[in-house]
Amino acid sequence: MRAPGRLALAGLLFLAACATPGRTPPVRPPATTPGPPPERPLPPLPAPSAPAVAETPAGALAPLSSLPGWDAEDHVAAFEAWRANCLIRRSPDIASACRAAMAVDLLDAGAARAFFESRFEARILPGEGVLTGYFAPVYEARRTPDAEFSAPLRPRPADLPPEGGTYPDRAAIEARPAPAALAWLRAEDKFFLQIQGSGTLVFPEGPPVRAVFAGTNSQTFAGVANAMRDRGLLQAGQTSAEGIRAWLAAHRGPEAAEIMALNPRYVFFRLTPDDGLPPRGAAGVPLPAGRAIAVDLSRHVAGDLYWIDARSPLLAGAFPSYQRLVTALDTGGAIRGDIRADLYLGQGAEAGLEAGRIRHVLRLYRLVPRP
Repeated sequence: MRAPGRLALAGLLFLAACATPGRTPPVRPPATTPGPPPERPLPPLPAPSAPAVAETPAGALAPLSSLPGWDAEDHVAAFEAWRANCLIRRSPDIASACRAAMAVDLLDAGAARAFFESRFEARILPGEGVLTGYFAPVYEARRTPDAEFSAPLRPRPADLPPEGGTYPDRAAIEARPAPAALAWLRAEDKFFLQIQGSGTLVFPEGPPVRAVFAGTNSQTFAGVANAMRDRGLLQAGQTSAEGIRAWLAAHRGPEAAEIMALNPRYVFFRLTPDDGLPPRGAAGVPLPAGRAIAVDLSRHVAGDLYWIDARSPLLAGAFPSYQRLVTALDTGGAIRGDIRADLYLGQGAEAGLEAGRIRHVLRLYRLVPRP
């Protein structure tokens, strides 16, 4: 799903100041779509006591049993999610562990935990960063425009230069006619679809289709949360993803267009049949909800296994912690740095609601095979 230009929903908030967060109580966006039911994200794990692994120097190896929250992990779910995609990472040491995982039947909790502990250690990556969340949106769409569905979903233009070339910004593109529009959406839905990079469109007639990333105008992504707060459009505690989306929907037209134009980056799409499967990440495999992260692939390797320890949420109403085994299967334009991850939550409005609340302080651990 997160093709090279894909940006996190949380990227909308990540580039805003720390005061950007908030949602108490959560403001639900307008109804999105009658499409397929959302995948249920994995429940968050409870906040643990002070981790012993925190005393281990960065870069050192530690047993998995010392990881914060390891005892509360759903090791069976972690094992199945990792085994489904372990062949992506083809280094000899990972391949050996992957072959062993493929050779066993479904494990119980004790056996799954023992599998990981006997084959992996945790390397503590230095420093702290940010965990955000993203999802696969499902939006209503129309074949022809009307007063509500007035935003054209544009295909990749013939004159678009390679990534990094010069091309007009969002406002200039939106000022152009759209005779080749692939579909018509609510303006705020298209804005968030462009942040996610792909999603499912549901029409009043015919089967749903998938809108897939097809390129960008190479402009730098800019979050709008800070500007909305500074202009007094939203209080600091309401500059969450759903708060922003609700404001855009309530001010659809020139006011919302002015705010969206503050983000000059523009994403183009193509349509493909909806196969009903989860979206694919940059690694080319379906993303398991709650068990895949997008990372900076200039700093990390697709297919590597990580433990995320994310606490101290900055957004009101968020789950207190996310501690679990995840696999690096995706990337995104707003995901930059060593300790930076974007957790995939699933498909649909429910996943989107949770994804928009994730902005946690992150410590990251890379799992490496034991000798």
